Amino acid sequence: MSAAGRPTVRIVEEGMREGMQIESADITLDDKLRLLDALGRTGLESINVGSFVSPKWVPQMAQIDELLARFEPVPGVHYFALALNQKGVERRQEYVGTKLAPDSEIGVTSVHLCDVFVKRNTARGQAEELAAIPQRIESAVARGVTEASIRINAAWGSNWLGGFDLAQRMEHLHLQAAAWKAAGIPVTHTWIGDPMSWNTPGAVEETIRAITEELPEITTFHLHLHDGRGTALLSAYQAFRTLGAEHTLVIDSSIGGMGGCPYCGNGRATKMIPTEDLVHLLEGEGVETGVDLAALIEAAHLAEEVVGHELYGHVSKAGPRPGPDALYAMDMPLVETIEQAQHFRLGAGVYDDCPRPWRAPITSPARPENPQEPTP
Repeated sequence: MSAAGRPTVRIVEEGMREGMQIESADITLDDKLRLLDALGRTGLESINVGSFVSPKWVPQMAQIDELLARFEPVPGVHYFALALNQKGVERRQEYVGTKLAPDSEIGVTSVHLCDVFVKRNTARGQAEELAAIPQRIESAVARGVTEASIRINAAWGSNWLGGFDLAQRMEHLHLQAAAWKAAGIPVTHTWIGDPMSWNTPGAVEETIRAITEELPEITTFHLHLHDGRGTALLSAYQAFRTLGAEHTLVIDSSIGGMGGCPYCGNGRATKMIPTEDLVHLLEGEGVETGVDLAALIEAAHLAEEVVGHELYGHVSKAGPRPGPDALYAMDMPLVETIEQAQHFRLGAGVYDDCPRPWRAPITSPARPENPQEPTP
C-alpha cells in the first residue's frame, strides 16, 4: 500500500490482543470469535490474535488456546500471537503453520528507555535487557538470520520518569546497531513503542529523520503508538509524511481504538489509533489499503457490542466522507444524536422523528438531483 513518493504502509490490527487485554475478562469466547472472524473479512492483512501469557496476570488471555483451536483463518491473512517467555513460545508453536504464521526470521534486540515500566511489565529491568543483547545476537547468528531489527520502547517518555530526548533514543538504537554490525548482520528494521502516550508529531518526525540520517540502512519503521493524549494518529501521519518511497511504514492500530497496558498507569484511557480512522485517513491520502472500510466500520460496532461500551473511533460514528453516490439528502432532518448519525449505515429510519424546520425542500443549483434517502 503506497502513494506516489510516499512510503509503503502496512497496518497491523491489534484489537484482539492489545484491546482485549485491557477489557473485561468476562467477554465470552464466542464473542471473541465473532469479532476475530469479522476482522478477518475486512481485508486487513495482519491480525494479532492475542498473547500467550500467564492467566494469573492477564486473565483476559486465559482462553487463547481455545480461541486458536476454534477459529478458522481467512486465507491470505497473516495471523500471529505474542509470546513473552519460553513457555509462551512453546505454547504458541503448537499453532504455527496451521492457525498462525511462522515467526519472522529477522533477529531482534530491544531496550526500554523507562526502567520503571519494564520492571512493572516484565519483572526485568533495563540493565537486564542490555545484558541480554549479546546472547540474543549469538542465538540469531546460530539460526542463520541475515538481517535484524533494533527496538526501543517507552521511547518518548514515561509516566514515572518523565520525557526522554532524542539523544537517549539514538544512544540505545546505536548501541544495538553496533552489536549487530559486529556480528556481521545488517540492521534493516526498527520498532518504536510508546506505551504511555508520550508521542507528539514533532518528536516522532525528529526521531525518524535522525534514524534515516544516522542509520540509513534501516528501511522499515514500525510504530506502536498509544493514544491516551490524543496525538497518536497525528504522529503516525507525520511519520508517513516524513518517510520516502524507499521506506516501509508499519503502523499498529486497534479496532475502535481500544487498547492499553494495565501496567502503564492509564488503563483503558491509553487507547490506540482506531483502525477504521487510520484506513480512512490513508485512503484519503491516496494509499490503496485494500481494506473494505464499510466492513471495518461494522466490525467497530460489533467490537462495541462485544466489550459492552462505546469505543473511541470517529469514522464509525460520523461515517466516511460520502462519495458522489452516497451524498446526504439535502432536505434530511436535523440530526443530533450518535444514533441518528448512523443513517449512513442504518438508513433514514434512525431519524424518522427528527424535525425539518424549513418550509420547502432544500435544493441547490450545484446539485440538480437530490439522491434518495440512504438505505441500510
